[in-house]
Amino acid sequence: MKQVLYFPAVLLVLLTAACGPNQQSKNSTMGENPLLSASSLPYGAPDFTVIKNEHFQPAIEQGMNEHLAEIEAIANNTEEPTFDNTLVAMEKSGRLLDHASGVFGLLAGANTNPEIQQIEEEMAPKLSAHRDAIYMNDKLFQRVKSIYEQRESLGLDAESLKLVDYYFKKFEQAGANLSAEAKEQMKKLNGEEATLNTKFTNIMMAAANASALVVDDKAELEGLSDGEIAAAAQKAEAAGMTGKYMIPILNTTQQPALQSLKNRETREKLFKASWSRAEQSDENDTRAMILRMAEIRAEKAELNGFQNYAEWKLQNQMAKTPEAAIGLLSKLAPQATTKAKAEAADIQKLIDKQGGNFKLAAWDWNFYAEQVRKEKFDLDGSQIKPYFEMYNVLENGVFYAATQLYGITFKERNDIPVYNEDVRVFEIFNEDGSAIGLFYVDLFKRDNKSGGAWMGNIVEQSRLLGDKPVIYNVCNFAKPAPGEPALISYDDVTTMFHEFGHATHGLFADQTYPSLSGTNVARDFVELPSQFNEHWALYPTVFANYAKHYKTGEPMPQELVEKIKKSATFNQGYAFSEFLEAAILDMEWHTLTTADKVEDVNAFEVEALKKNGAYLDEVPPRYRTSYFKHVWGGGYAAGYYAYCWAEVLDNDAFAWFEENGGLTRENGQRFRDMILSRGNTEDFTKMFRDFRGQDPTIEPLLKKRGLL
Repeated sequence: MKQVLYFPAVLLVLLTAACGPNQQSKNSTMGENPLLSASSLPYGAPDFTVIKNEHFQPAIEQGMNEHLAEIEAIANNTEEPTFDNTLVAMEKSGRLLDHASGVFGLLAGANTNPEIQQIEEEMAPKLSAHRDAIYMNDKLFQRVKSIYEQRESLGLDAESLKLVDYYFKKFEQAGANLSAEAKEQMKKLNGEEATLNTKFTNIMMAAANASALVVDDKAELEGLSDGEIAAAAQKAEAAGMTGKYMIPILNTTQQPALQSLKNRETREKLFKASWSRAEQSDENDTRAMILRMAEIRAEKAELNGFQNYAEWKLQNQMAKTPEAAIGLLSKLAPQATTKAKAEAADIQKLIDKQGGNFKLAAWDWNFYAEQVRKEKFDLDGSQIKPYFEMYNVLENGVFYAATQLYGITFKERNDIPVYNEDVRVFEIFNEDGSAIGLFYVDLFKRDNKSGGAWMGNIVEQSRLLGDKPVIYNVCNFAKPAPGEPALISYDDVTTMFHEFGHATHGLFADQTYPSLSGTNVARDFVELPSQFNEHWALYPTVFANYAKHYKTGEPMPQELVEKIKKSATFNQGYAFSEFLEAAILDMEWHTLTTADKVEDVNAFEVEALKKNGAYLDEVPPRYRTSYFKHVWGGGYAAGYYAYCWAEVLDNDAFAWFEENGGLTRENGQRFRDMILSRGNTEDFTKMFRDFRGQDPTIEPLLKKRGLL
């Protein structure tokens, strides 16, 4: 299970909510601004050679104006409301805004700059107001409501019926039934929250960059490879600190270098730089912002008649209620914590055996866990990295597995413009040679890129609009020094499989209506395709095709492969506990009521974990509250549990494959037809049950985690 960002920034969430999925504009006015006209490139791909920062705001603002004019025309239509003149018309509206937002959302997350960040912050409240102008438009809601009330007698197909239900519930959840006074209050809260969300996202990048660890003496980096040290020197030199070494801070609490650094003082410095990145009482301190966002969300829930934000937001998720989500977390936390404590005891024994004379701390865990793994399984992370050259993993692992499962093929398109030299573009085809869409992949970390990994759409699939998908995966793997290979960890390998799992969900979309297309599904279902795809990373035939030494091309020795398999459940107590802690924090923040007053973010965090029996000194949350971008800036508020919910589904789905012959074209096609291509066209529980033949069970997850 990878914890990744599905959308890079809240602005993209706002844009999607305001105007529907990202669609290529085909009916806009021609002009000097390239965003105001349809792209002539294949699939409507953006021409990054002509798009400039100054094009975005005018295009987005013109897009909002055009969209509102279209919405007003629909709302004020004097004809009786019908499915076509109301809902289909809404699906066709907002094309310019969709087009501009698809491109802007990508760059805001993956290749930003101060101008783009300023546009984000300025546009966030405007986009929030734009969304409110649509979903709190009473005339429009009455038309939607009329169609909803007579939906069973309209002779609609299943997808169209789902669209009726989707819009009615979306209007209701947005506050369409509120009084005029309550609507005005809701609009103000939405605008304030949108502004804070966007500021939080931008601060996260600044805080991480400002917290990078700078080391004067190369000796302090003992344990890192020559390539990693060279990259740290290059990083420092680029920052104007020639002769020093810089280790960047990634979005999670733990940092990759902590696994290798032998100097305990350096480990402690790096960990604390990560842990306190947003708590320095400076311009990057997020705590006051978080307290206000928690208040706003509680107020919004109360306005809509709910006890708390989680109760309000989970209505359209598989879990339905916060009690169901918390129930799953509570069921798993004791087992994970027990296993983590046993792992801590093993590590402490090793520290004592080596004469360490200190108690295990969070910054020691990964370093000594790696040694315990070596002792137990004779496996060292440095042994396996030479077999995982990044682009070889992509093409001969990720792509290969997709070809074997789904029959698709890939052709690199060097003629399609990209926004950064690190980006590659592939055209994807079905087995019969028919085109599916475009896939952009951007794998290296940059200072102007948001942390984490995610998938998104520039163009969303839709039969109604005649659009094929244009999709991207973004990651943050360390870029090697010039001339050095990009060798990644096995954890990074699974991240690549995870993100392409999201991509398959978007690429195989086969919907009429863009609002129901591809990955526009519940948060606790959207992680099923991504986490399911991780299983193929270690599948024998797939693994053998990509796990080859970057110098010799020799396959990984079978003895080493078996060690990886045997150690699959190693350290899972820690890994699962750090996730569950973060998920619990998310739920605790979002089950607050307006009567609950929190003054100290850190005190609340500690108490929340202790209350749920999930507090361990040596096992910090994967994301601390102050830099938990998923929930304060990434669209996962009251939704981080979704990774765990979907993990039950993905392990059970893979169990079906194991019971039915494993990796075959027939099985892959079945999964594509019954899950990946369905979008949000039917109830997700039914969708999964139809594929699996039964309701999901938790045992496959427990087995994979070594908790059974």
